[in-house]
Formats: sequence, structure tokens, C-alpha cells
Amino acid sequence: MRKALGKGLDALLSGAIDESNETSGMGGVQKIPLDKIIPNRYQPRKTFNEESLQGLADSIKQHGLTQPVVVVYDAGMDKYELVVGERRFRASQLAGFTEIDCIVHAKLDDKQMCALALIENIQREDLNPIETALGYKSLMQKFMISQTELGEYCGKSKAAVSNSLRLLNLEPEIQEAIKNGEISEGHGRALLMVADNNKRETLFKKILSSKMSVRQAEEAAKNASSETVKTNPQKTPDTLAFEASLQEALGTKVELKYGSKPSKGKLILHYNSLEELEQISQRLKNKML
Repeated sequence: MRKALGKGLDALLSGAIDESNETSGMGGVQKIPLDKIIPNRYQPRKTFNEESLQGLADSIKQHGLTQPVVVVYDAGMDKYELVVGERRFRASQLAGFTEIDCIVHAKLDDKQMCALALIENIQREDLNPIETALGYKSLMQKFMISQTELGEYCGKSKAAVSNSLRLLNLEPEIQEAIKNGEISEGHGRALLMVADNNKRETLFKKILSSKMSVRQAEEAAKNASSETVKTNPQKTPDTLAFEASLQEALGTKVELKYGSKPSKGKLILHYNSLEELEQISQRLKNKML
């Protein structure tokens, strides 16, 4: 089932998602040896729960594979690269199978491979919150689409996409805790309420040690934030709206820092790699054209 694509994704994936076996020129579902298949280079999912995989493997042993994986043939390597279905692929290996049912695409370029892998995982909700956020960010950066367009395609509200992306503003240690299930996405959103990094770190450790509920974490975050407001000027709704608007346009965290006078200050753009910096630069150039 295909939902309406954003403009950037529509141009990229036209014909790729709904392309059938007949139009691909590769025939119908084929049985392909597992040792001829390699993982998708752009797989956004980094963590595979071993217990869950074993459960899927047991199910496949008993009932067989209910849905084929999707692969693309690489003639240069004489291998098939996974597009979607890596959990099924791994579980089939655990089940002791030597081959697996595959739908074979004749040709997909690197961008299509990346987009299809990300979208399939996001729509299946197979990713942890940080992997989902990284998937959203990657799609937006690679295909120059807005949060609204991405939300429309993935069946999520703009607010849901925005809240997910904001998790990437948390420190790596906190992101890792969310990925590992030590704290929930709700805890992460509560921690985002605390602007002061030291106070946020203190609250994070307290959440872990005290096993706070999300509601308790939110109350603690409000208290920490109210203490910070007493010593730091609070941003106006207009300032927050400006930051959010620019953040969506540039696909990165944006901060407006007040100066000694209302007419002076700093505009800070965050980036995590030289590639991301180049993408931000390109977006700024495009806005000026």
C-alpha cells in the first residue's frame, strides 16, 4: 500500500516501491541461497534483539516464511543485496534454512536503497526511538524534504516527526540509554525540557537510579527548568517559533542566544560531521538563490 509521497521522495521513488516482479524483469518470487545475500549497506536498524530473532526463527521453522524479503541483484559482486527484510533474513539463518523466498528488483540506485530501507523500518515501527530519529534525519537531508512532507508519507504528524528529531539534541550517553531501553522516549522528552546541561545530566542519573516514571521525570524537569529561568532570560514564543522554523528548513539544531542588547546575539547552527556541515551550507545557498 502506497501513501502520498513528499515531492522529494516522489521523484526519487516513483516506480521503485510499487514495482512488481513482472515489471522488474526478474520473474516472480525466487528461492535464493542465503549465502548469496548480503545485508543492506543503508540499514538504519543497528540493534537486533537476539531473543526476538530467535522467536521469529522458531515461527519460521513451524509455519515457514509468510512474506518474502526484497533484494536487488549486484552483477559485479554476483550477490543479492537486501532492500527490506533483514530480520526475516537473520531469523531464517538462525532457523537453519539454506535459502529464502525473495522478490528481486532488477535495479535500484543507492538513494532508492537507502530510502526504501528507512521507510520500511519506520512504517513497521521496527526501530528504537533513536534509530527512528536518525532515519527521519537521514531522509530529510538526503532528499531535501520537510518534516511535514516526511510525516505525510510515513503516516506521522509533523509534531511526531519533530519530537522524534529533538531526541538527537540529547547527549550521546542519554541517546544510548534510550537505544538500550534503560529509559523511554518519554523520559528523553522530559530531559529535553531542561536546557542546562549539568542539570540535565543530574536528572538523567536520578532517573536511572530512582527508576522514575515518565510523569515523575516531567515534574522533576519542570522544577529544574524553573530554577534555571531565574538566572537565565527565558526565550519568547516568537524566538522559539523562529528556532523551530529555521531548524526545519535547515534540518539541524538551531539556537538563538541573546546578547547584551535585544538587537544583538548569536545564531548557532549545530552539525555532527563535515558531510552534515556541507549539507547545511548547500541548503543556505539554495535559500539565497
